[in-house]
Amino acid sequence: MKLSVVATLYRSASYIEEFCRRTEKVAVSLVGDAHEIVLVNDGSPDDSLQVAVRLRQSHPQLIVVDLSRNFGHHKAMMTGLAHASGERVFLIDSDLEEEPEWLLSFTERMDREGCDVVYGVQEQRKGNRFERWSGEWFYALFRALTGLALPKNVVTARLMTRRYVEALLRHDEREVFLAGLWHITGFDQRAHAVTKKSTSETTYTFRRKLGLLVNSVTSFSSAPLVTIFYFGICISLLAGVGTLYLIVNWLFLARPLSGWTSVIASIWLLGGLIISFIGIIGVYLSKMFSETKRRPYSIVRQVYGKKES
Repeated sequence: MKLSVVATLYRSASYIEEFCRRTEKVAVSLVGDAHEIVLVNDGSPDDSLQVAVRLRQSHPQLIVVDLSRNFGHHKAMMTGLAHASGERVFLIDSDLEEEPEWLLSFTERMDREGCDVVYGVQEQRKGNRFERWSGEWFYALFRALTGLALPKNVVTARLMTRRYVEALLRHDEREVFLAGLWHITGFDQRAHAVTKKSTSETTYTFRRKLGLLVNSVTSFSSAPLVTIFYFGICISLLAGVGTLYLIVNWLFLARPLSGWTSVIASIWLLGGLIISFIGIIGVYLSKMFSETKRRPYSIVRQVYGKKES
């Protein structure tokens, strides 16, 4: 198998037929019949699975991997990569915001430069002002807290060699943040400028982006724990200086201190800091709890296609 195209399905019923038609046309022009299209149904609530299975009658290279429930976009993509067998693997979203025809330019660049990965980067992030702003602060905070310089405005679409995919699949953590795994896997990766269309509203709301930031930072860095340590030292030093001042004031000045407001403010401040610090530690403990159980990050209910057993 020379080429595998991998995509996930979630509320994708209206896009699947056109996606498969355009993808197969491009794949045939490159490698003929030596290709496969792997679609992973991530517990889609619409009839995406039924549409994809029905399309197998007219698309014999189509493989449909049905997950037992919704596990999340990143885990579904990793599952699709695990089922891909091509010498090259093209990962892309199925909602047609990322065009299957990009495979042509990605392949041309990989052939020309001999790299292991060609990944898409938006020249300008799509969406409204808030969506673009939230994307900017996500990458800025991630870089500041982890030290990993992830490429900005990266999209799902990427063409990968077999050795890179095998190395990527060696990551076995339960909490998957693919952008980070793509980066730390290494190899020769080249950015390719693309323009992403906007066919629907993003499912990554501010709340989901905030959750993704917490998950990604705690998966790739211990910086929050180190920050707590240094913050504690600073508070201890300030408390020591304050205590010394009170002792000197009591011994030499003998002035009564009215400080009820400052005491209450200090209690609330320290109480809030303690609770937030315990929360950060709790996030790390929950990740340790999740990893030690070694539960699979996805469960396949059935595979429709050449790998069906």
